[in-house]
Amino acid sequence: MKKIGILTHHYIHNYGAFLQGYSLQEALKELYPNDDVYMIDYVNKKHAIKNTLGWFRYNPKKDSLKSYIQKTKIPKIFKGIQKKYYNLTTRVHNVNELNELGLDAIVVGSDEVWHYEDIAKHPMKFGYGVKVDKLISYAPSTGSSNVNENIPDYVKEGMKNFTALSARDDNAETLIRNVLGKEATRVLDPTLLYEFPEYKSKFVDYIKSQKYILMYYCDNLPESIKEKIVEYAEKNGFKIFGAGEYKKWFTETFVDIDPFEWVEMFRNAQLVFTGTFHGTVFSIKSRKNFYAYLTNPSRVKKVCSLLKQFKIDNRIITVQNWKLIFESMEDNINYNDVFQNIEIEKEKSLEYIKKSINN
Repeated sequence: MKKIGILTHHYIHNYGAFLQGYSLQEALKELYPNDDVYMIDYVNKKHAIKNTLGWFRYNPKKDSLKSYIQKTKIPKIFKGIQKKYYNLTTRVHNVNELNELGLDAIVVGSDEVWHYEDIAKHPMKFGYGVKVDKLISYAPSTGSSNVNENIPDYVKEGMKNFTALSARDDNAETLIRNVLGKEATRVLDPTLLYEFPEYKSKFVDYIKSQKYILMYYCDNLPESIKEKIVEYAEKNGFKIFGAGEYKKWFTETFVDIDPFEWVEMFRNAQLVFTGTFHGTVFSIKSRKNFYAYLTNPSRVKKVCSLLKQFKIDNRIITVQNWKLIFESMEDNINYNDVFQNIEIEKEKSLEYIKKSINN
């Protein structure tokens, strides 16, 4: 019986972070039903504290009193979900304790585990000092790291320990090429490997009874685009729901929802506007008409790479093209082509995992 561990940012109170970790865990359990699959309970304290405190920071420009009260519940909601759905190891504090877990294989990824310019960085996520028979990267993201210069020595040394290397975007592929002179296997984000069953709750019953446009973190959205979204919603009898953030112009905001309820918000939306990677992924998984408005440098790299891969990069909305976008708002995505591509890439991704662990 093999013992397989996943090393990722499992402790973060963020929808995408939880769902990618859970999806990878479940995908591995399906591939290896007779083996033990664990989430390695390593917590970067600075990263965790910064993330948690962010939910208690009141910003009168971004929060209403109601939304602030809702978001202070997020850490408790996520801790409960993580405890219930993750198969955690004992807590490890350093690479020596990681090695003492006696794992046969460690899968590093997904999320921004290779973002070495971020507070969450740690040498062992790059394999530095890790002693295990199979050390595998699965869809790691480098975030907005500049992978062409000033790469830390621990990254260069640690990556030599990997027995299999994959990436989910162009930037991570470039890092592997620059450090090791190797070509990585391109794989899907873990959330595209796992099919989430329908989730039931009173909240889900409510959103199923509504017709709405879903907004998910379109940072710095220009007034002109906002006004057009409101106009489009009124014309079509749609409400405007915000997931995870408050805006005065939203019909309703839902901050204190769990990750599985968040998934259902995408499934039941009529149209989605998002500025995040996993907002884009779950728009695609739900076969929704969606548009991505991107400002965050890390998200720009990840989302553009994803959309280019599936040949739907025309879903990016900008200050230059928004008028044309709204003139053709009813143009649907050919999801038959998209999912044919996804199924091919899914098989390749699962085969990569099996080959990396079995060989």
